[in-house]
This record gives sequence, C-alpha cells and structure tokens, in this order.
Amino acid sequence: MGSIVIVGLNHRSAPVEIRERLAFPADTIGHALRGLVEREGIAEGVILSTCNRVEVCVLADESYKGTKAVKEFLSSHHGIPLPEVNEYLYHHEGEQAVKHLFRVSSSLDSMVLGEPQILGQVKDAYGYAAEFRTIGPILEKFFTKAFSVAKRVRTETKVASSAVSVSYAAVELARKIFGSLKDKTVMLIGAGEMCELAARHLLSAGVKGIMVTNRTFERAVKLAEEFDGMPVRFDELLSHLKMADIILSSTGAPHFILSRPEVEEVIRIRKNRPMFFIDMAVPRDVDPDANQIDNVYVYDIDDLNNVIETNIEERQKEAARAEEIVAAEVLGFSRWLEAQQVTPTIVMLRKKFEEVKNAEVAKAVAMLGAEDPKAKRVVEALASAILNKVLHPPIAALKKDPEGRNLMELVATVREIFDLPTSGPQSPPAGQPKEGERVE
Repeated sequence: MGSIVIVGLNHRSAPVEIRERLAFPADTIGHALRGLVEREGIAEGVILSTCNRVEVCVLADESYKGTKAVKEFLSSHHGIPLPEVNEYLYHHEGEQAVKHLFRVSSSLDSMVLGEPQILGQVKDAYGYAAEFRTIGPILEKFFTKAFSVAKRVRTETKVASSAVSVSYAAVELARKIFGSLKDKTVMLIGAGEMCELAARHLLSAGVKGIMVTNRTFERAVKLAEEFDGMPVRFDELLSHLKMADIILSSTGAPHFILSRPEVEEVIRIRKNRPMFFIDMAVPRDVDPDANQIDNVYVYDIDDLNNVIETNIEERQKEAARAEEIVAAEVLGFSRWLEAQQVTPTIVMLRKKFEEVKNAEVAKAVAMLGAEDPKAKRVVEALASAILNKVLHPPIAALKKDPEGRNLMELVATVREIFDLPTSGPQSPPAGQPKEGERVE
C-alpha cells in the first residue's frame, strides 16, 4: 500500500519570500499534480498552497524515497536549487503525517488559532486532486476523514467561537450590545484599513446600511459605492450621526473629532437609543469621556485588543480539548491504515508460497510418475498441509489485535523476510469523482 508522507513549509518554518517562491497558483495546479504523481514511487498526491503554507501530501511506496521525491519535485517544478529551500522544509511520515493534516484542517496549526478559512483551502486542494485524478483510495479516505475531524472539533469545542481579530471583535461587541444587527445603520468615519474591514464584516453580519464620511469627499463617494452605502460630507457629520447606531472611526486627526457634548446632543436627539463607537484611530477620534453617557459605548483600539487577548486565551483552553479529539481520531485512522497493509500482505504471502508449492509439487509428481493420480493427490495434500502450517504463525500475527504493537513495522518485517513487494495494485475508491468533476 505504501506510506503517507507530507513535505512542506509554513509561516513558522519559512519567511514569506520563501513561501511565495514555492507557492502553486491555481492555474498551474493541474500541471503540478500530474508532474508529482509521474515521479517514481509516488502513487497518489495532493497539493495544498495558501499564503501561509505550501504542503505536498503523497502516498509513496517507501516513506524515505517519497520524502526525497517530493523535495526534488518542489525544486524542479519551481526551478529552485534544493539547497536554497531545504532548510525551511519539514516532513511527516505515517502517523505523524495523519496527525499533521488533522491539526491543519482543524485550524490548530494556523497562524490564528481556530480561523475558519483553512478547512475550505484543504477542501479545495482535495478538489483539485480529484479533478486531475491524482488522488486514490488511501488519500481519498485520509482527506475525507480530516474533514470530519475538523467538523467534530468545531462542533464539540469553542476553538473558533470567539473573535481574535480587530474586525471580528468589533462585530462581536456590536452583537453583545444590540443583539440582532439587521436594523442597524453604520457610520464609517475616515478610511482606515481596519475600519473598512470591520465595516465589511458588519455588512456580512446583516446591518441595514452604511454611511461613509471622509475629509476628502471623493474618497467617501468611492468607498460608499463599494459598500452600496451613502456618502456624507465631513462638515455634515453631526447632522447625520443621529441616524447611526454603530460608528467606526479611523481618521488621522491630531485631536478628538467628536467631543462628549456633541455625543450627548446626538443621543438626546436619538431619545437615548444606544450608540456604539469603535474608535480605531491613534490619536483617538472620540472623547473617551463620552463612554460615561447612558447608552453610549466607546471602545478604542486597546479595548478591542484586550477583548482579543481574552478570546485568544479562551481559544487556547479549547484547543487542549481539540487536541484530545485529534489524538483519538489519529489512533482510529492509523488502525484503519494498518489494516490496509495487512490484507494485501497476506494475499501476497499466500500467492508467493502457493507458486512455490505448485512448482515443487509438479517436480515431485513428475519424479513419481505423472500417470499416478493417487500419488499426485497425496503429494498435493502433503504440500498444502506443510504450507498451511508454515504460514499460520505469520498470518496469525498479522491478524492479531495490534494493541500495544506497531503493526506497520510487523508488516514491513514480514515483507522483508519473505521478499514481498512493498506495494501492490490498488483499486479506485467508491464514489471517485469523474474526470473534470470538482469536489466541494
């Protein structure tokens, strides 16, 4: 059957200038996958390429040769001498490779613990391999199991339930203050990147609409068009502020652009309907004393970072539970993987000795006289009895419950002792996608 091998680099092992040199753009992935599985000793292959990691997962005849083949593939495909990147590459084999993919898919190996994007990226990698028919029964089972492990981690833990970015923290706080955001209006003051991103997340969360103001009105108009919102001239900010429930501010002003008295007047006009100010500017845009006004909530960038730090601590606590789930799933899948080695080994073992038996029986019968059917039956029965007795111990050992033993090592030993091939033919998995069909 072979061994699962993963070779790659990520945000911890390599700087971005190295990661981008080894990246695989989507429009080249098919060519790369075909080149990968054409290499000697590689039976199946999947390539995962994101901004934070590049990983090649293969089913190799032998793990050591598989690792070497993948490294050479990365070098030759990208036209980069292997010594230039080898120090940044890591590799995992067998059970460690299983654990690695399960952790990656569950976002336990991500730059931001629990981030949701990686699972979709792993599914895309699987989809490309299915489309270009470089995935077979073992990696197909491996990746679909990784997806179910990731789902279990998200269902049974809270590793992804709390915001760990400024933009998501803003949305989380808005929900705590208002509950549903469906009838809420956002005012965007300035054009800071974090502010803009938070506005996009609020739109995704279902806010009713967005107003945009900026000292340069043309910029406000352009940004409003992106949000399908309404541009507001900067000198008309206060007259429109009464319509805003959530205010995101990120200007370069050297002083407050909203004072406490101004906010008090706006909240009076709103008849004390709550207002949530998210001040992402440094220096701050909103007078922090406005937070003392009833139904006015003012959070600055430090407040948001404190929320994020608390949430990161919560995610890390949940990650311990997630790691337990992964460990249990790794054990289960590894046992399945071991079982895939056992049956082909037993079949090859029996076939080899049956061939030896048949050859020796033919010799003996020829010496005794081919015309004597009774003699032939006796010789065949004797040879079969000896064969069964000789094969019984190794076959029984292979079939025995692997608890506390390394079945993979035992399989390898049996194959080495009896000079059996390291891998055998494989049949395509049930439900294998048709050519050109993407898997979602």
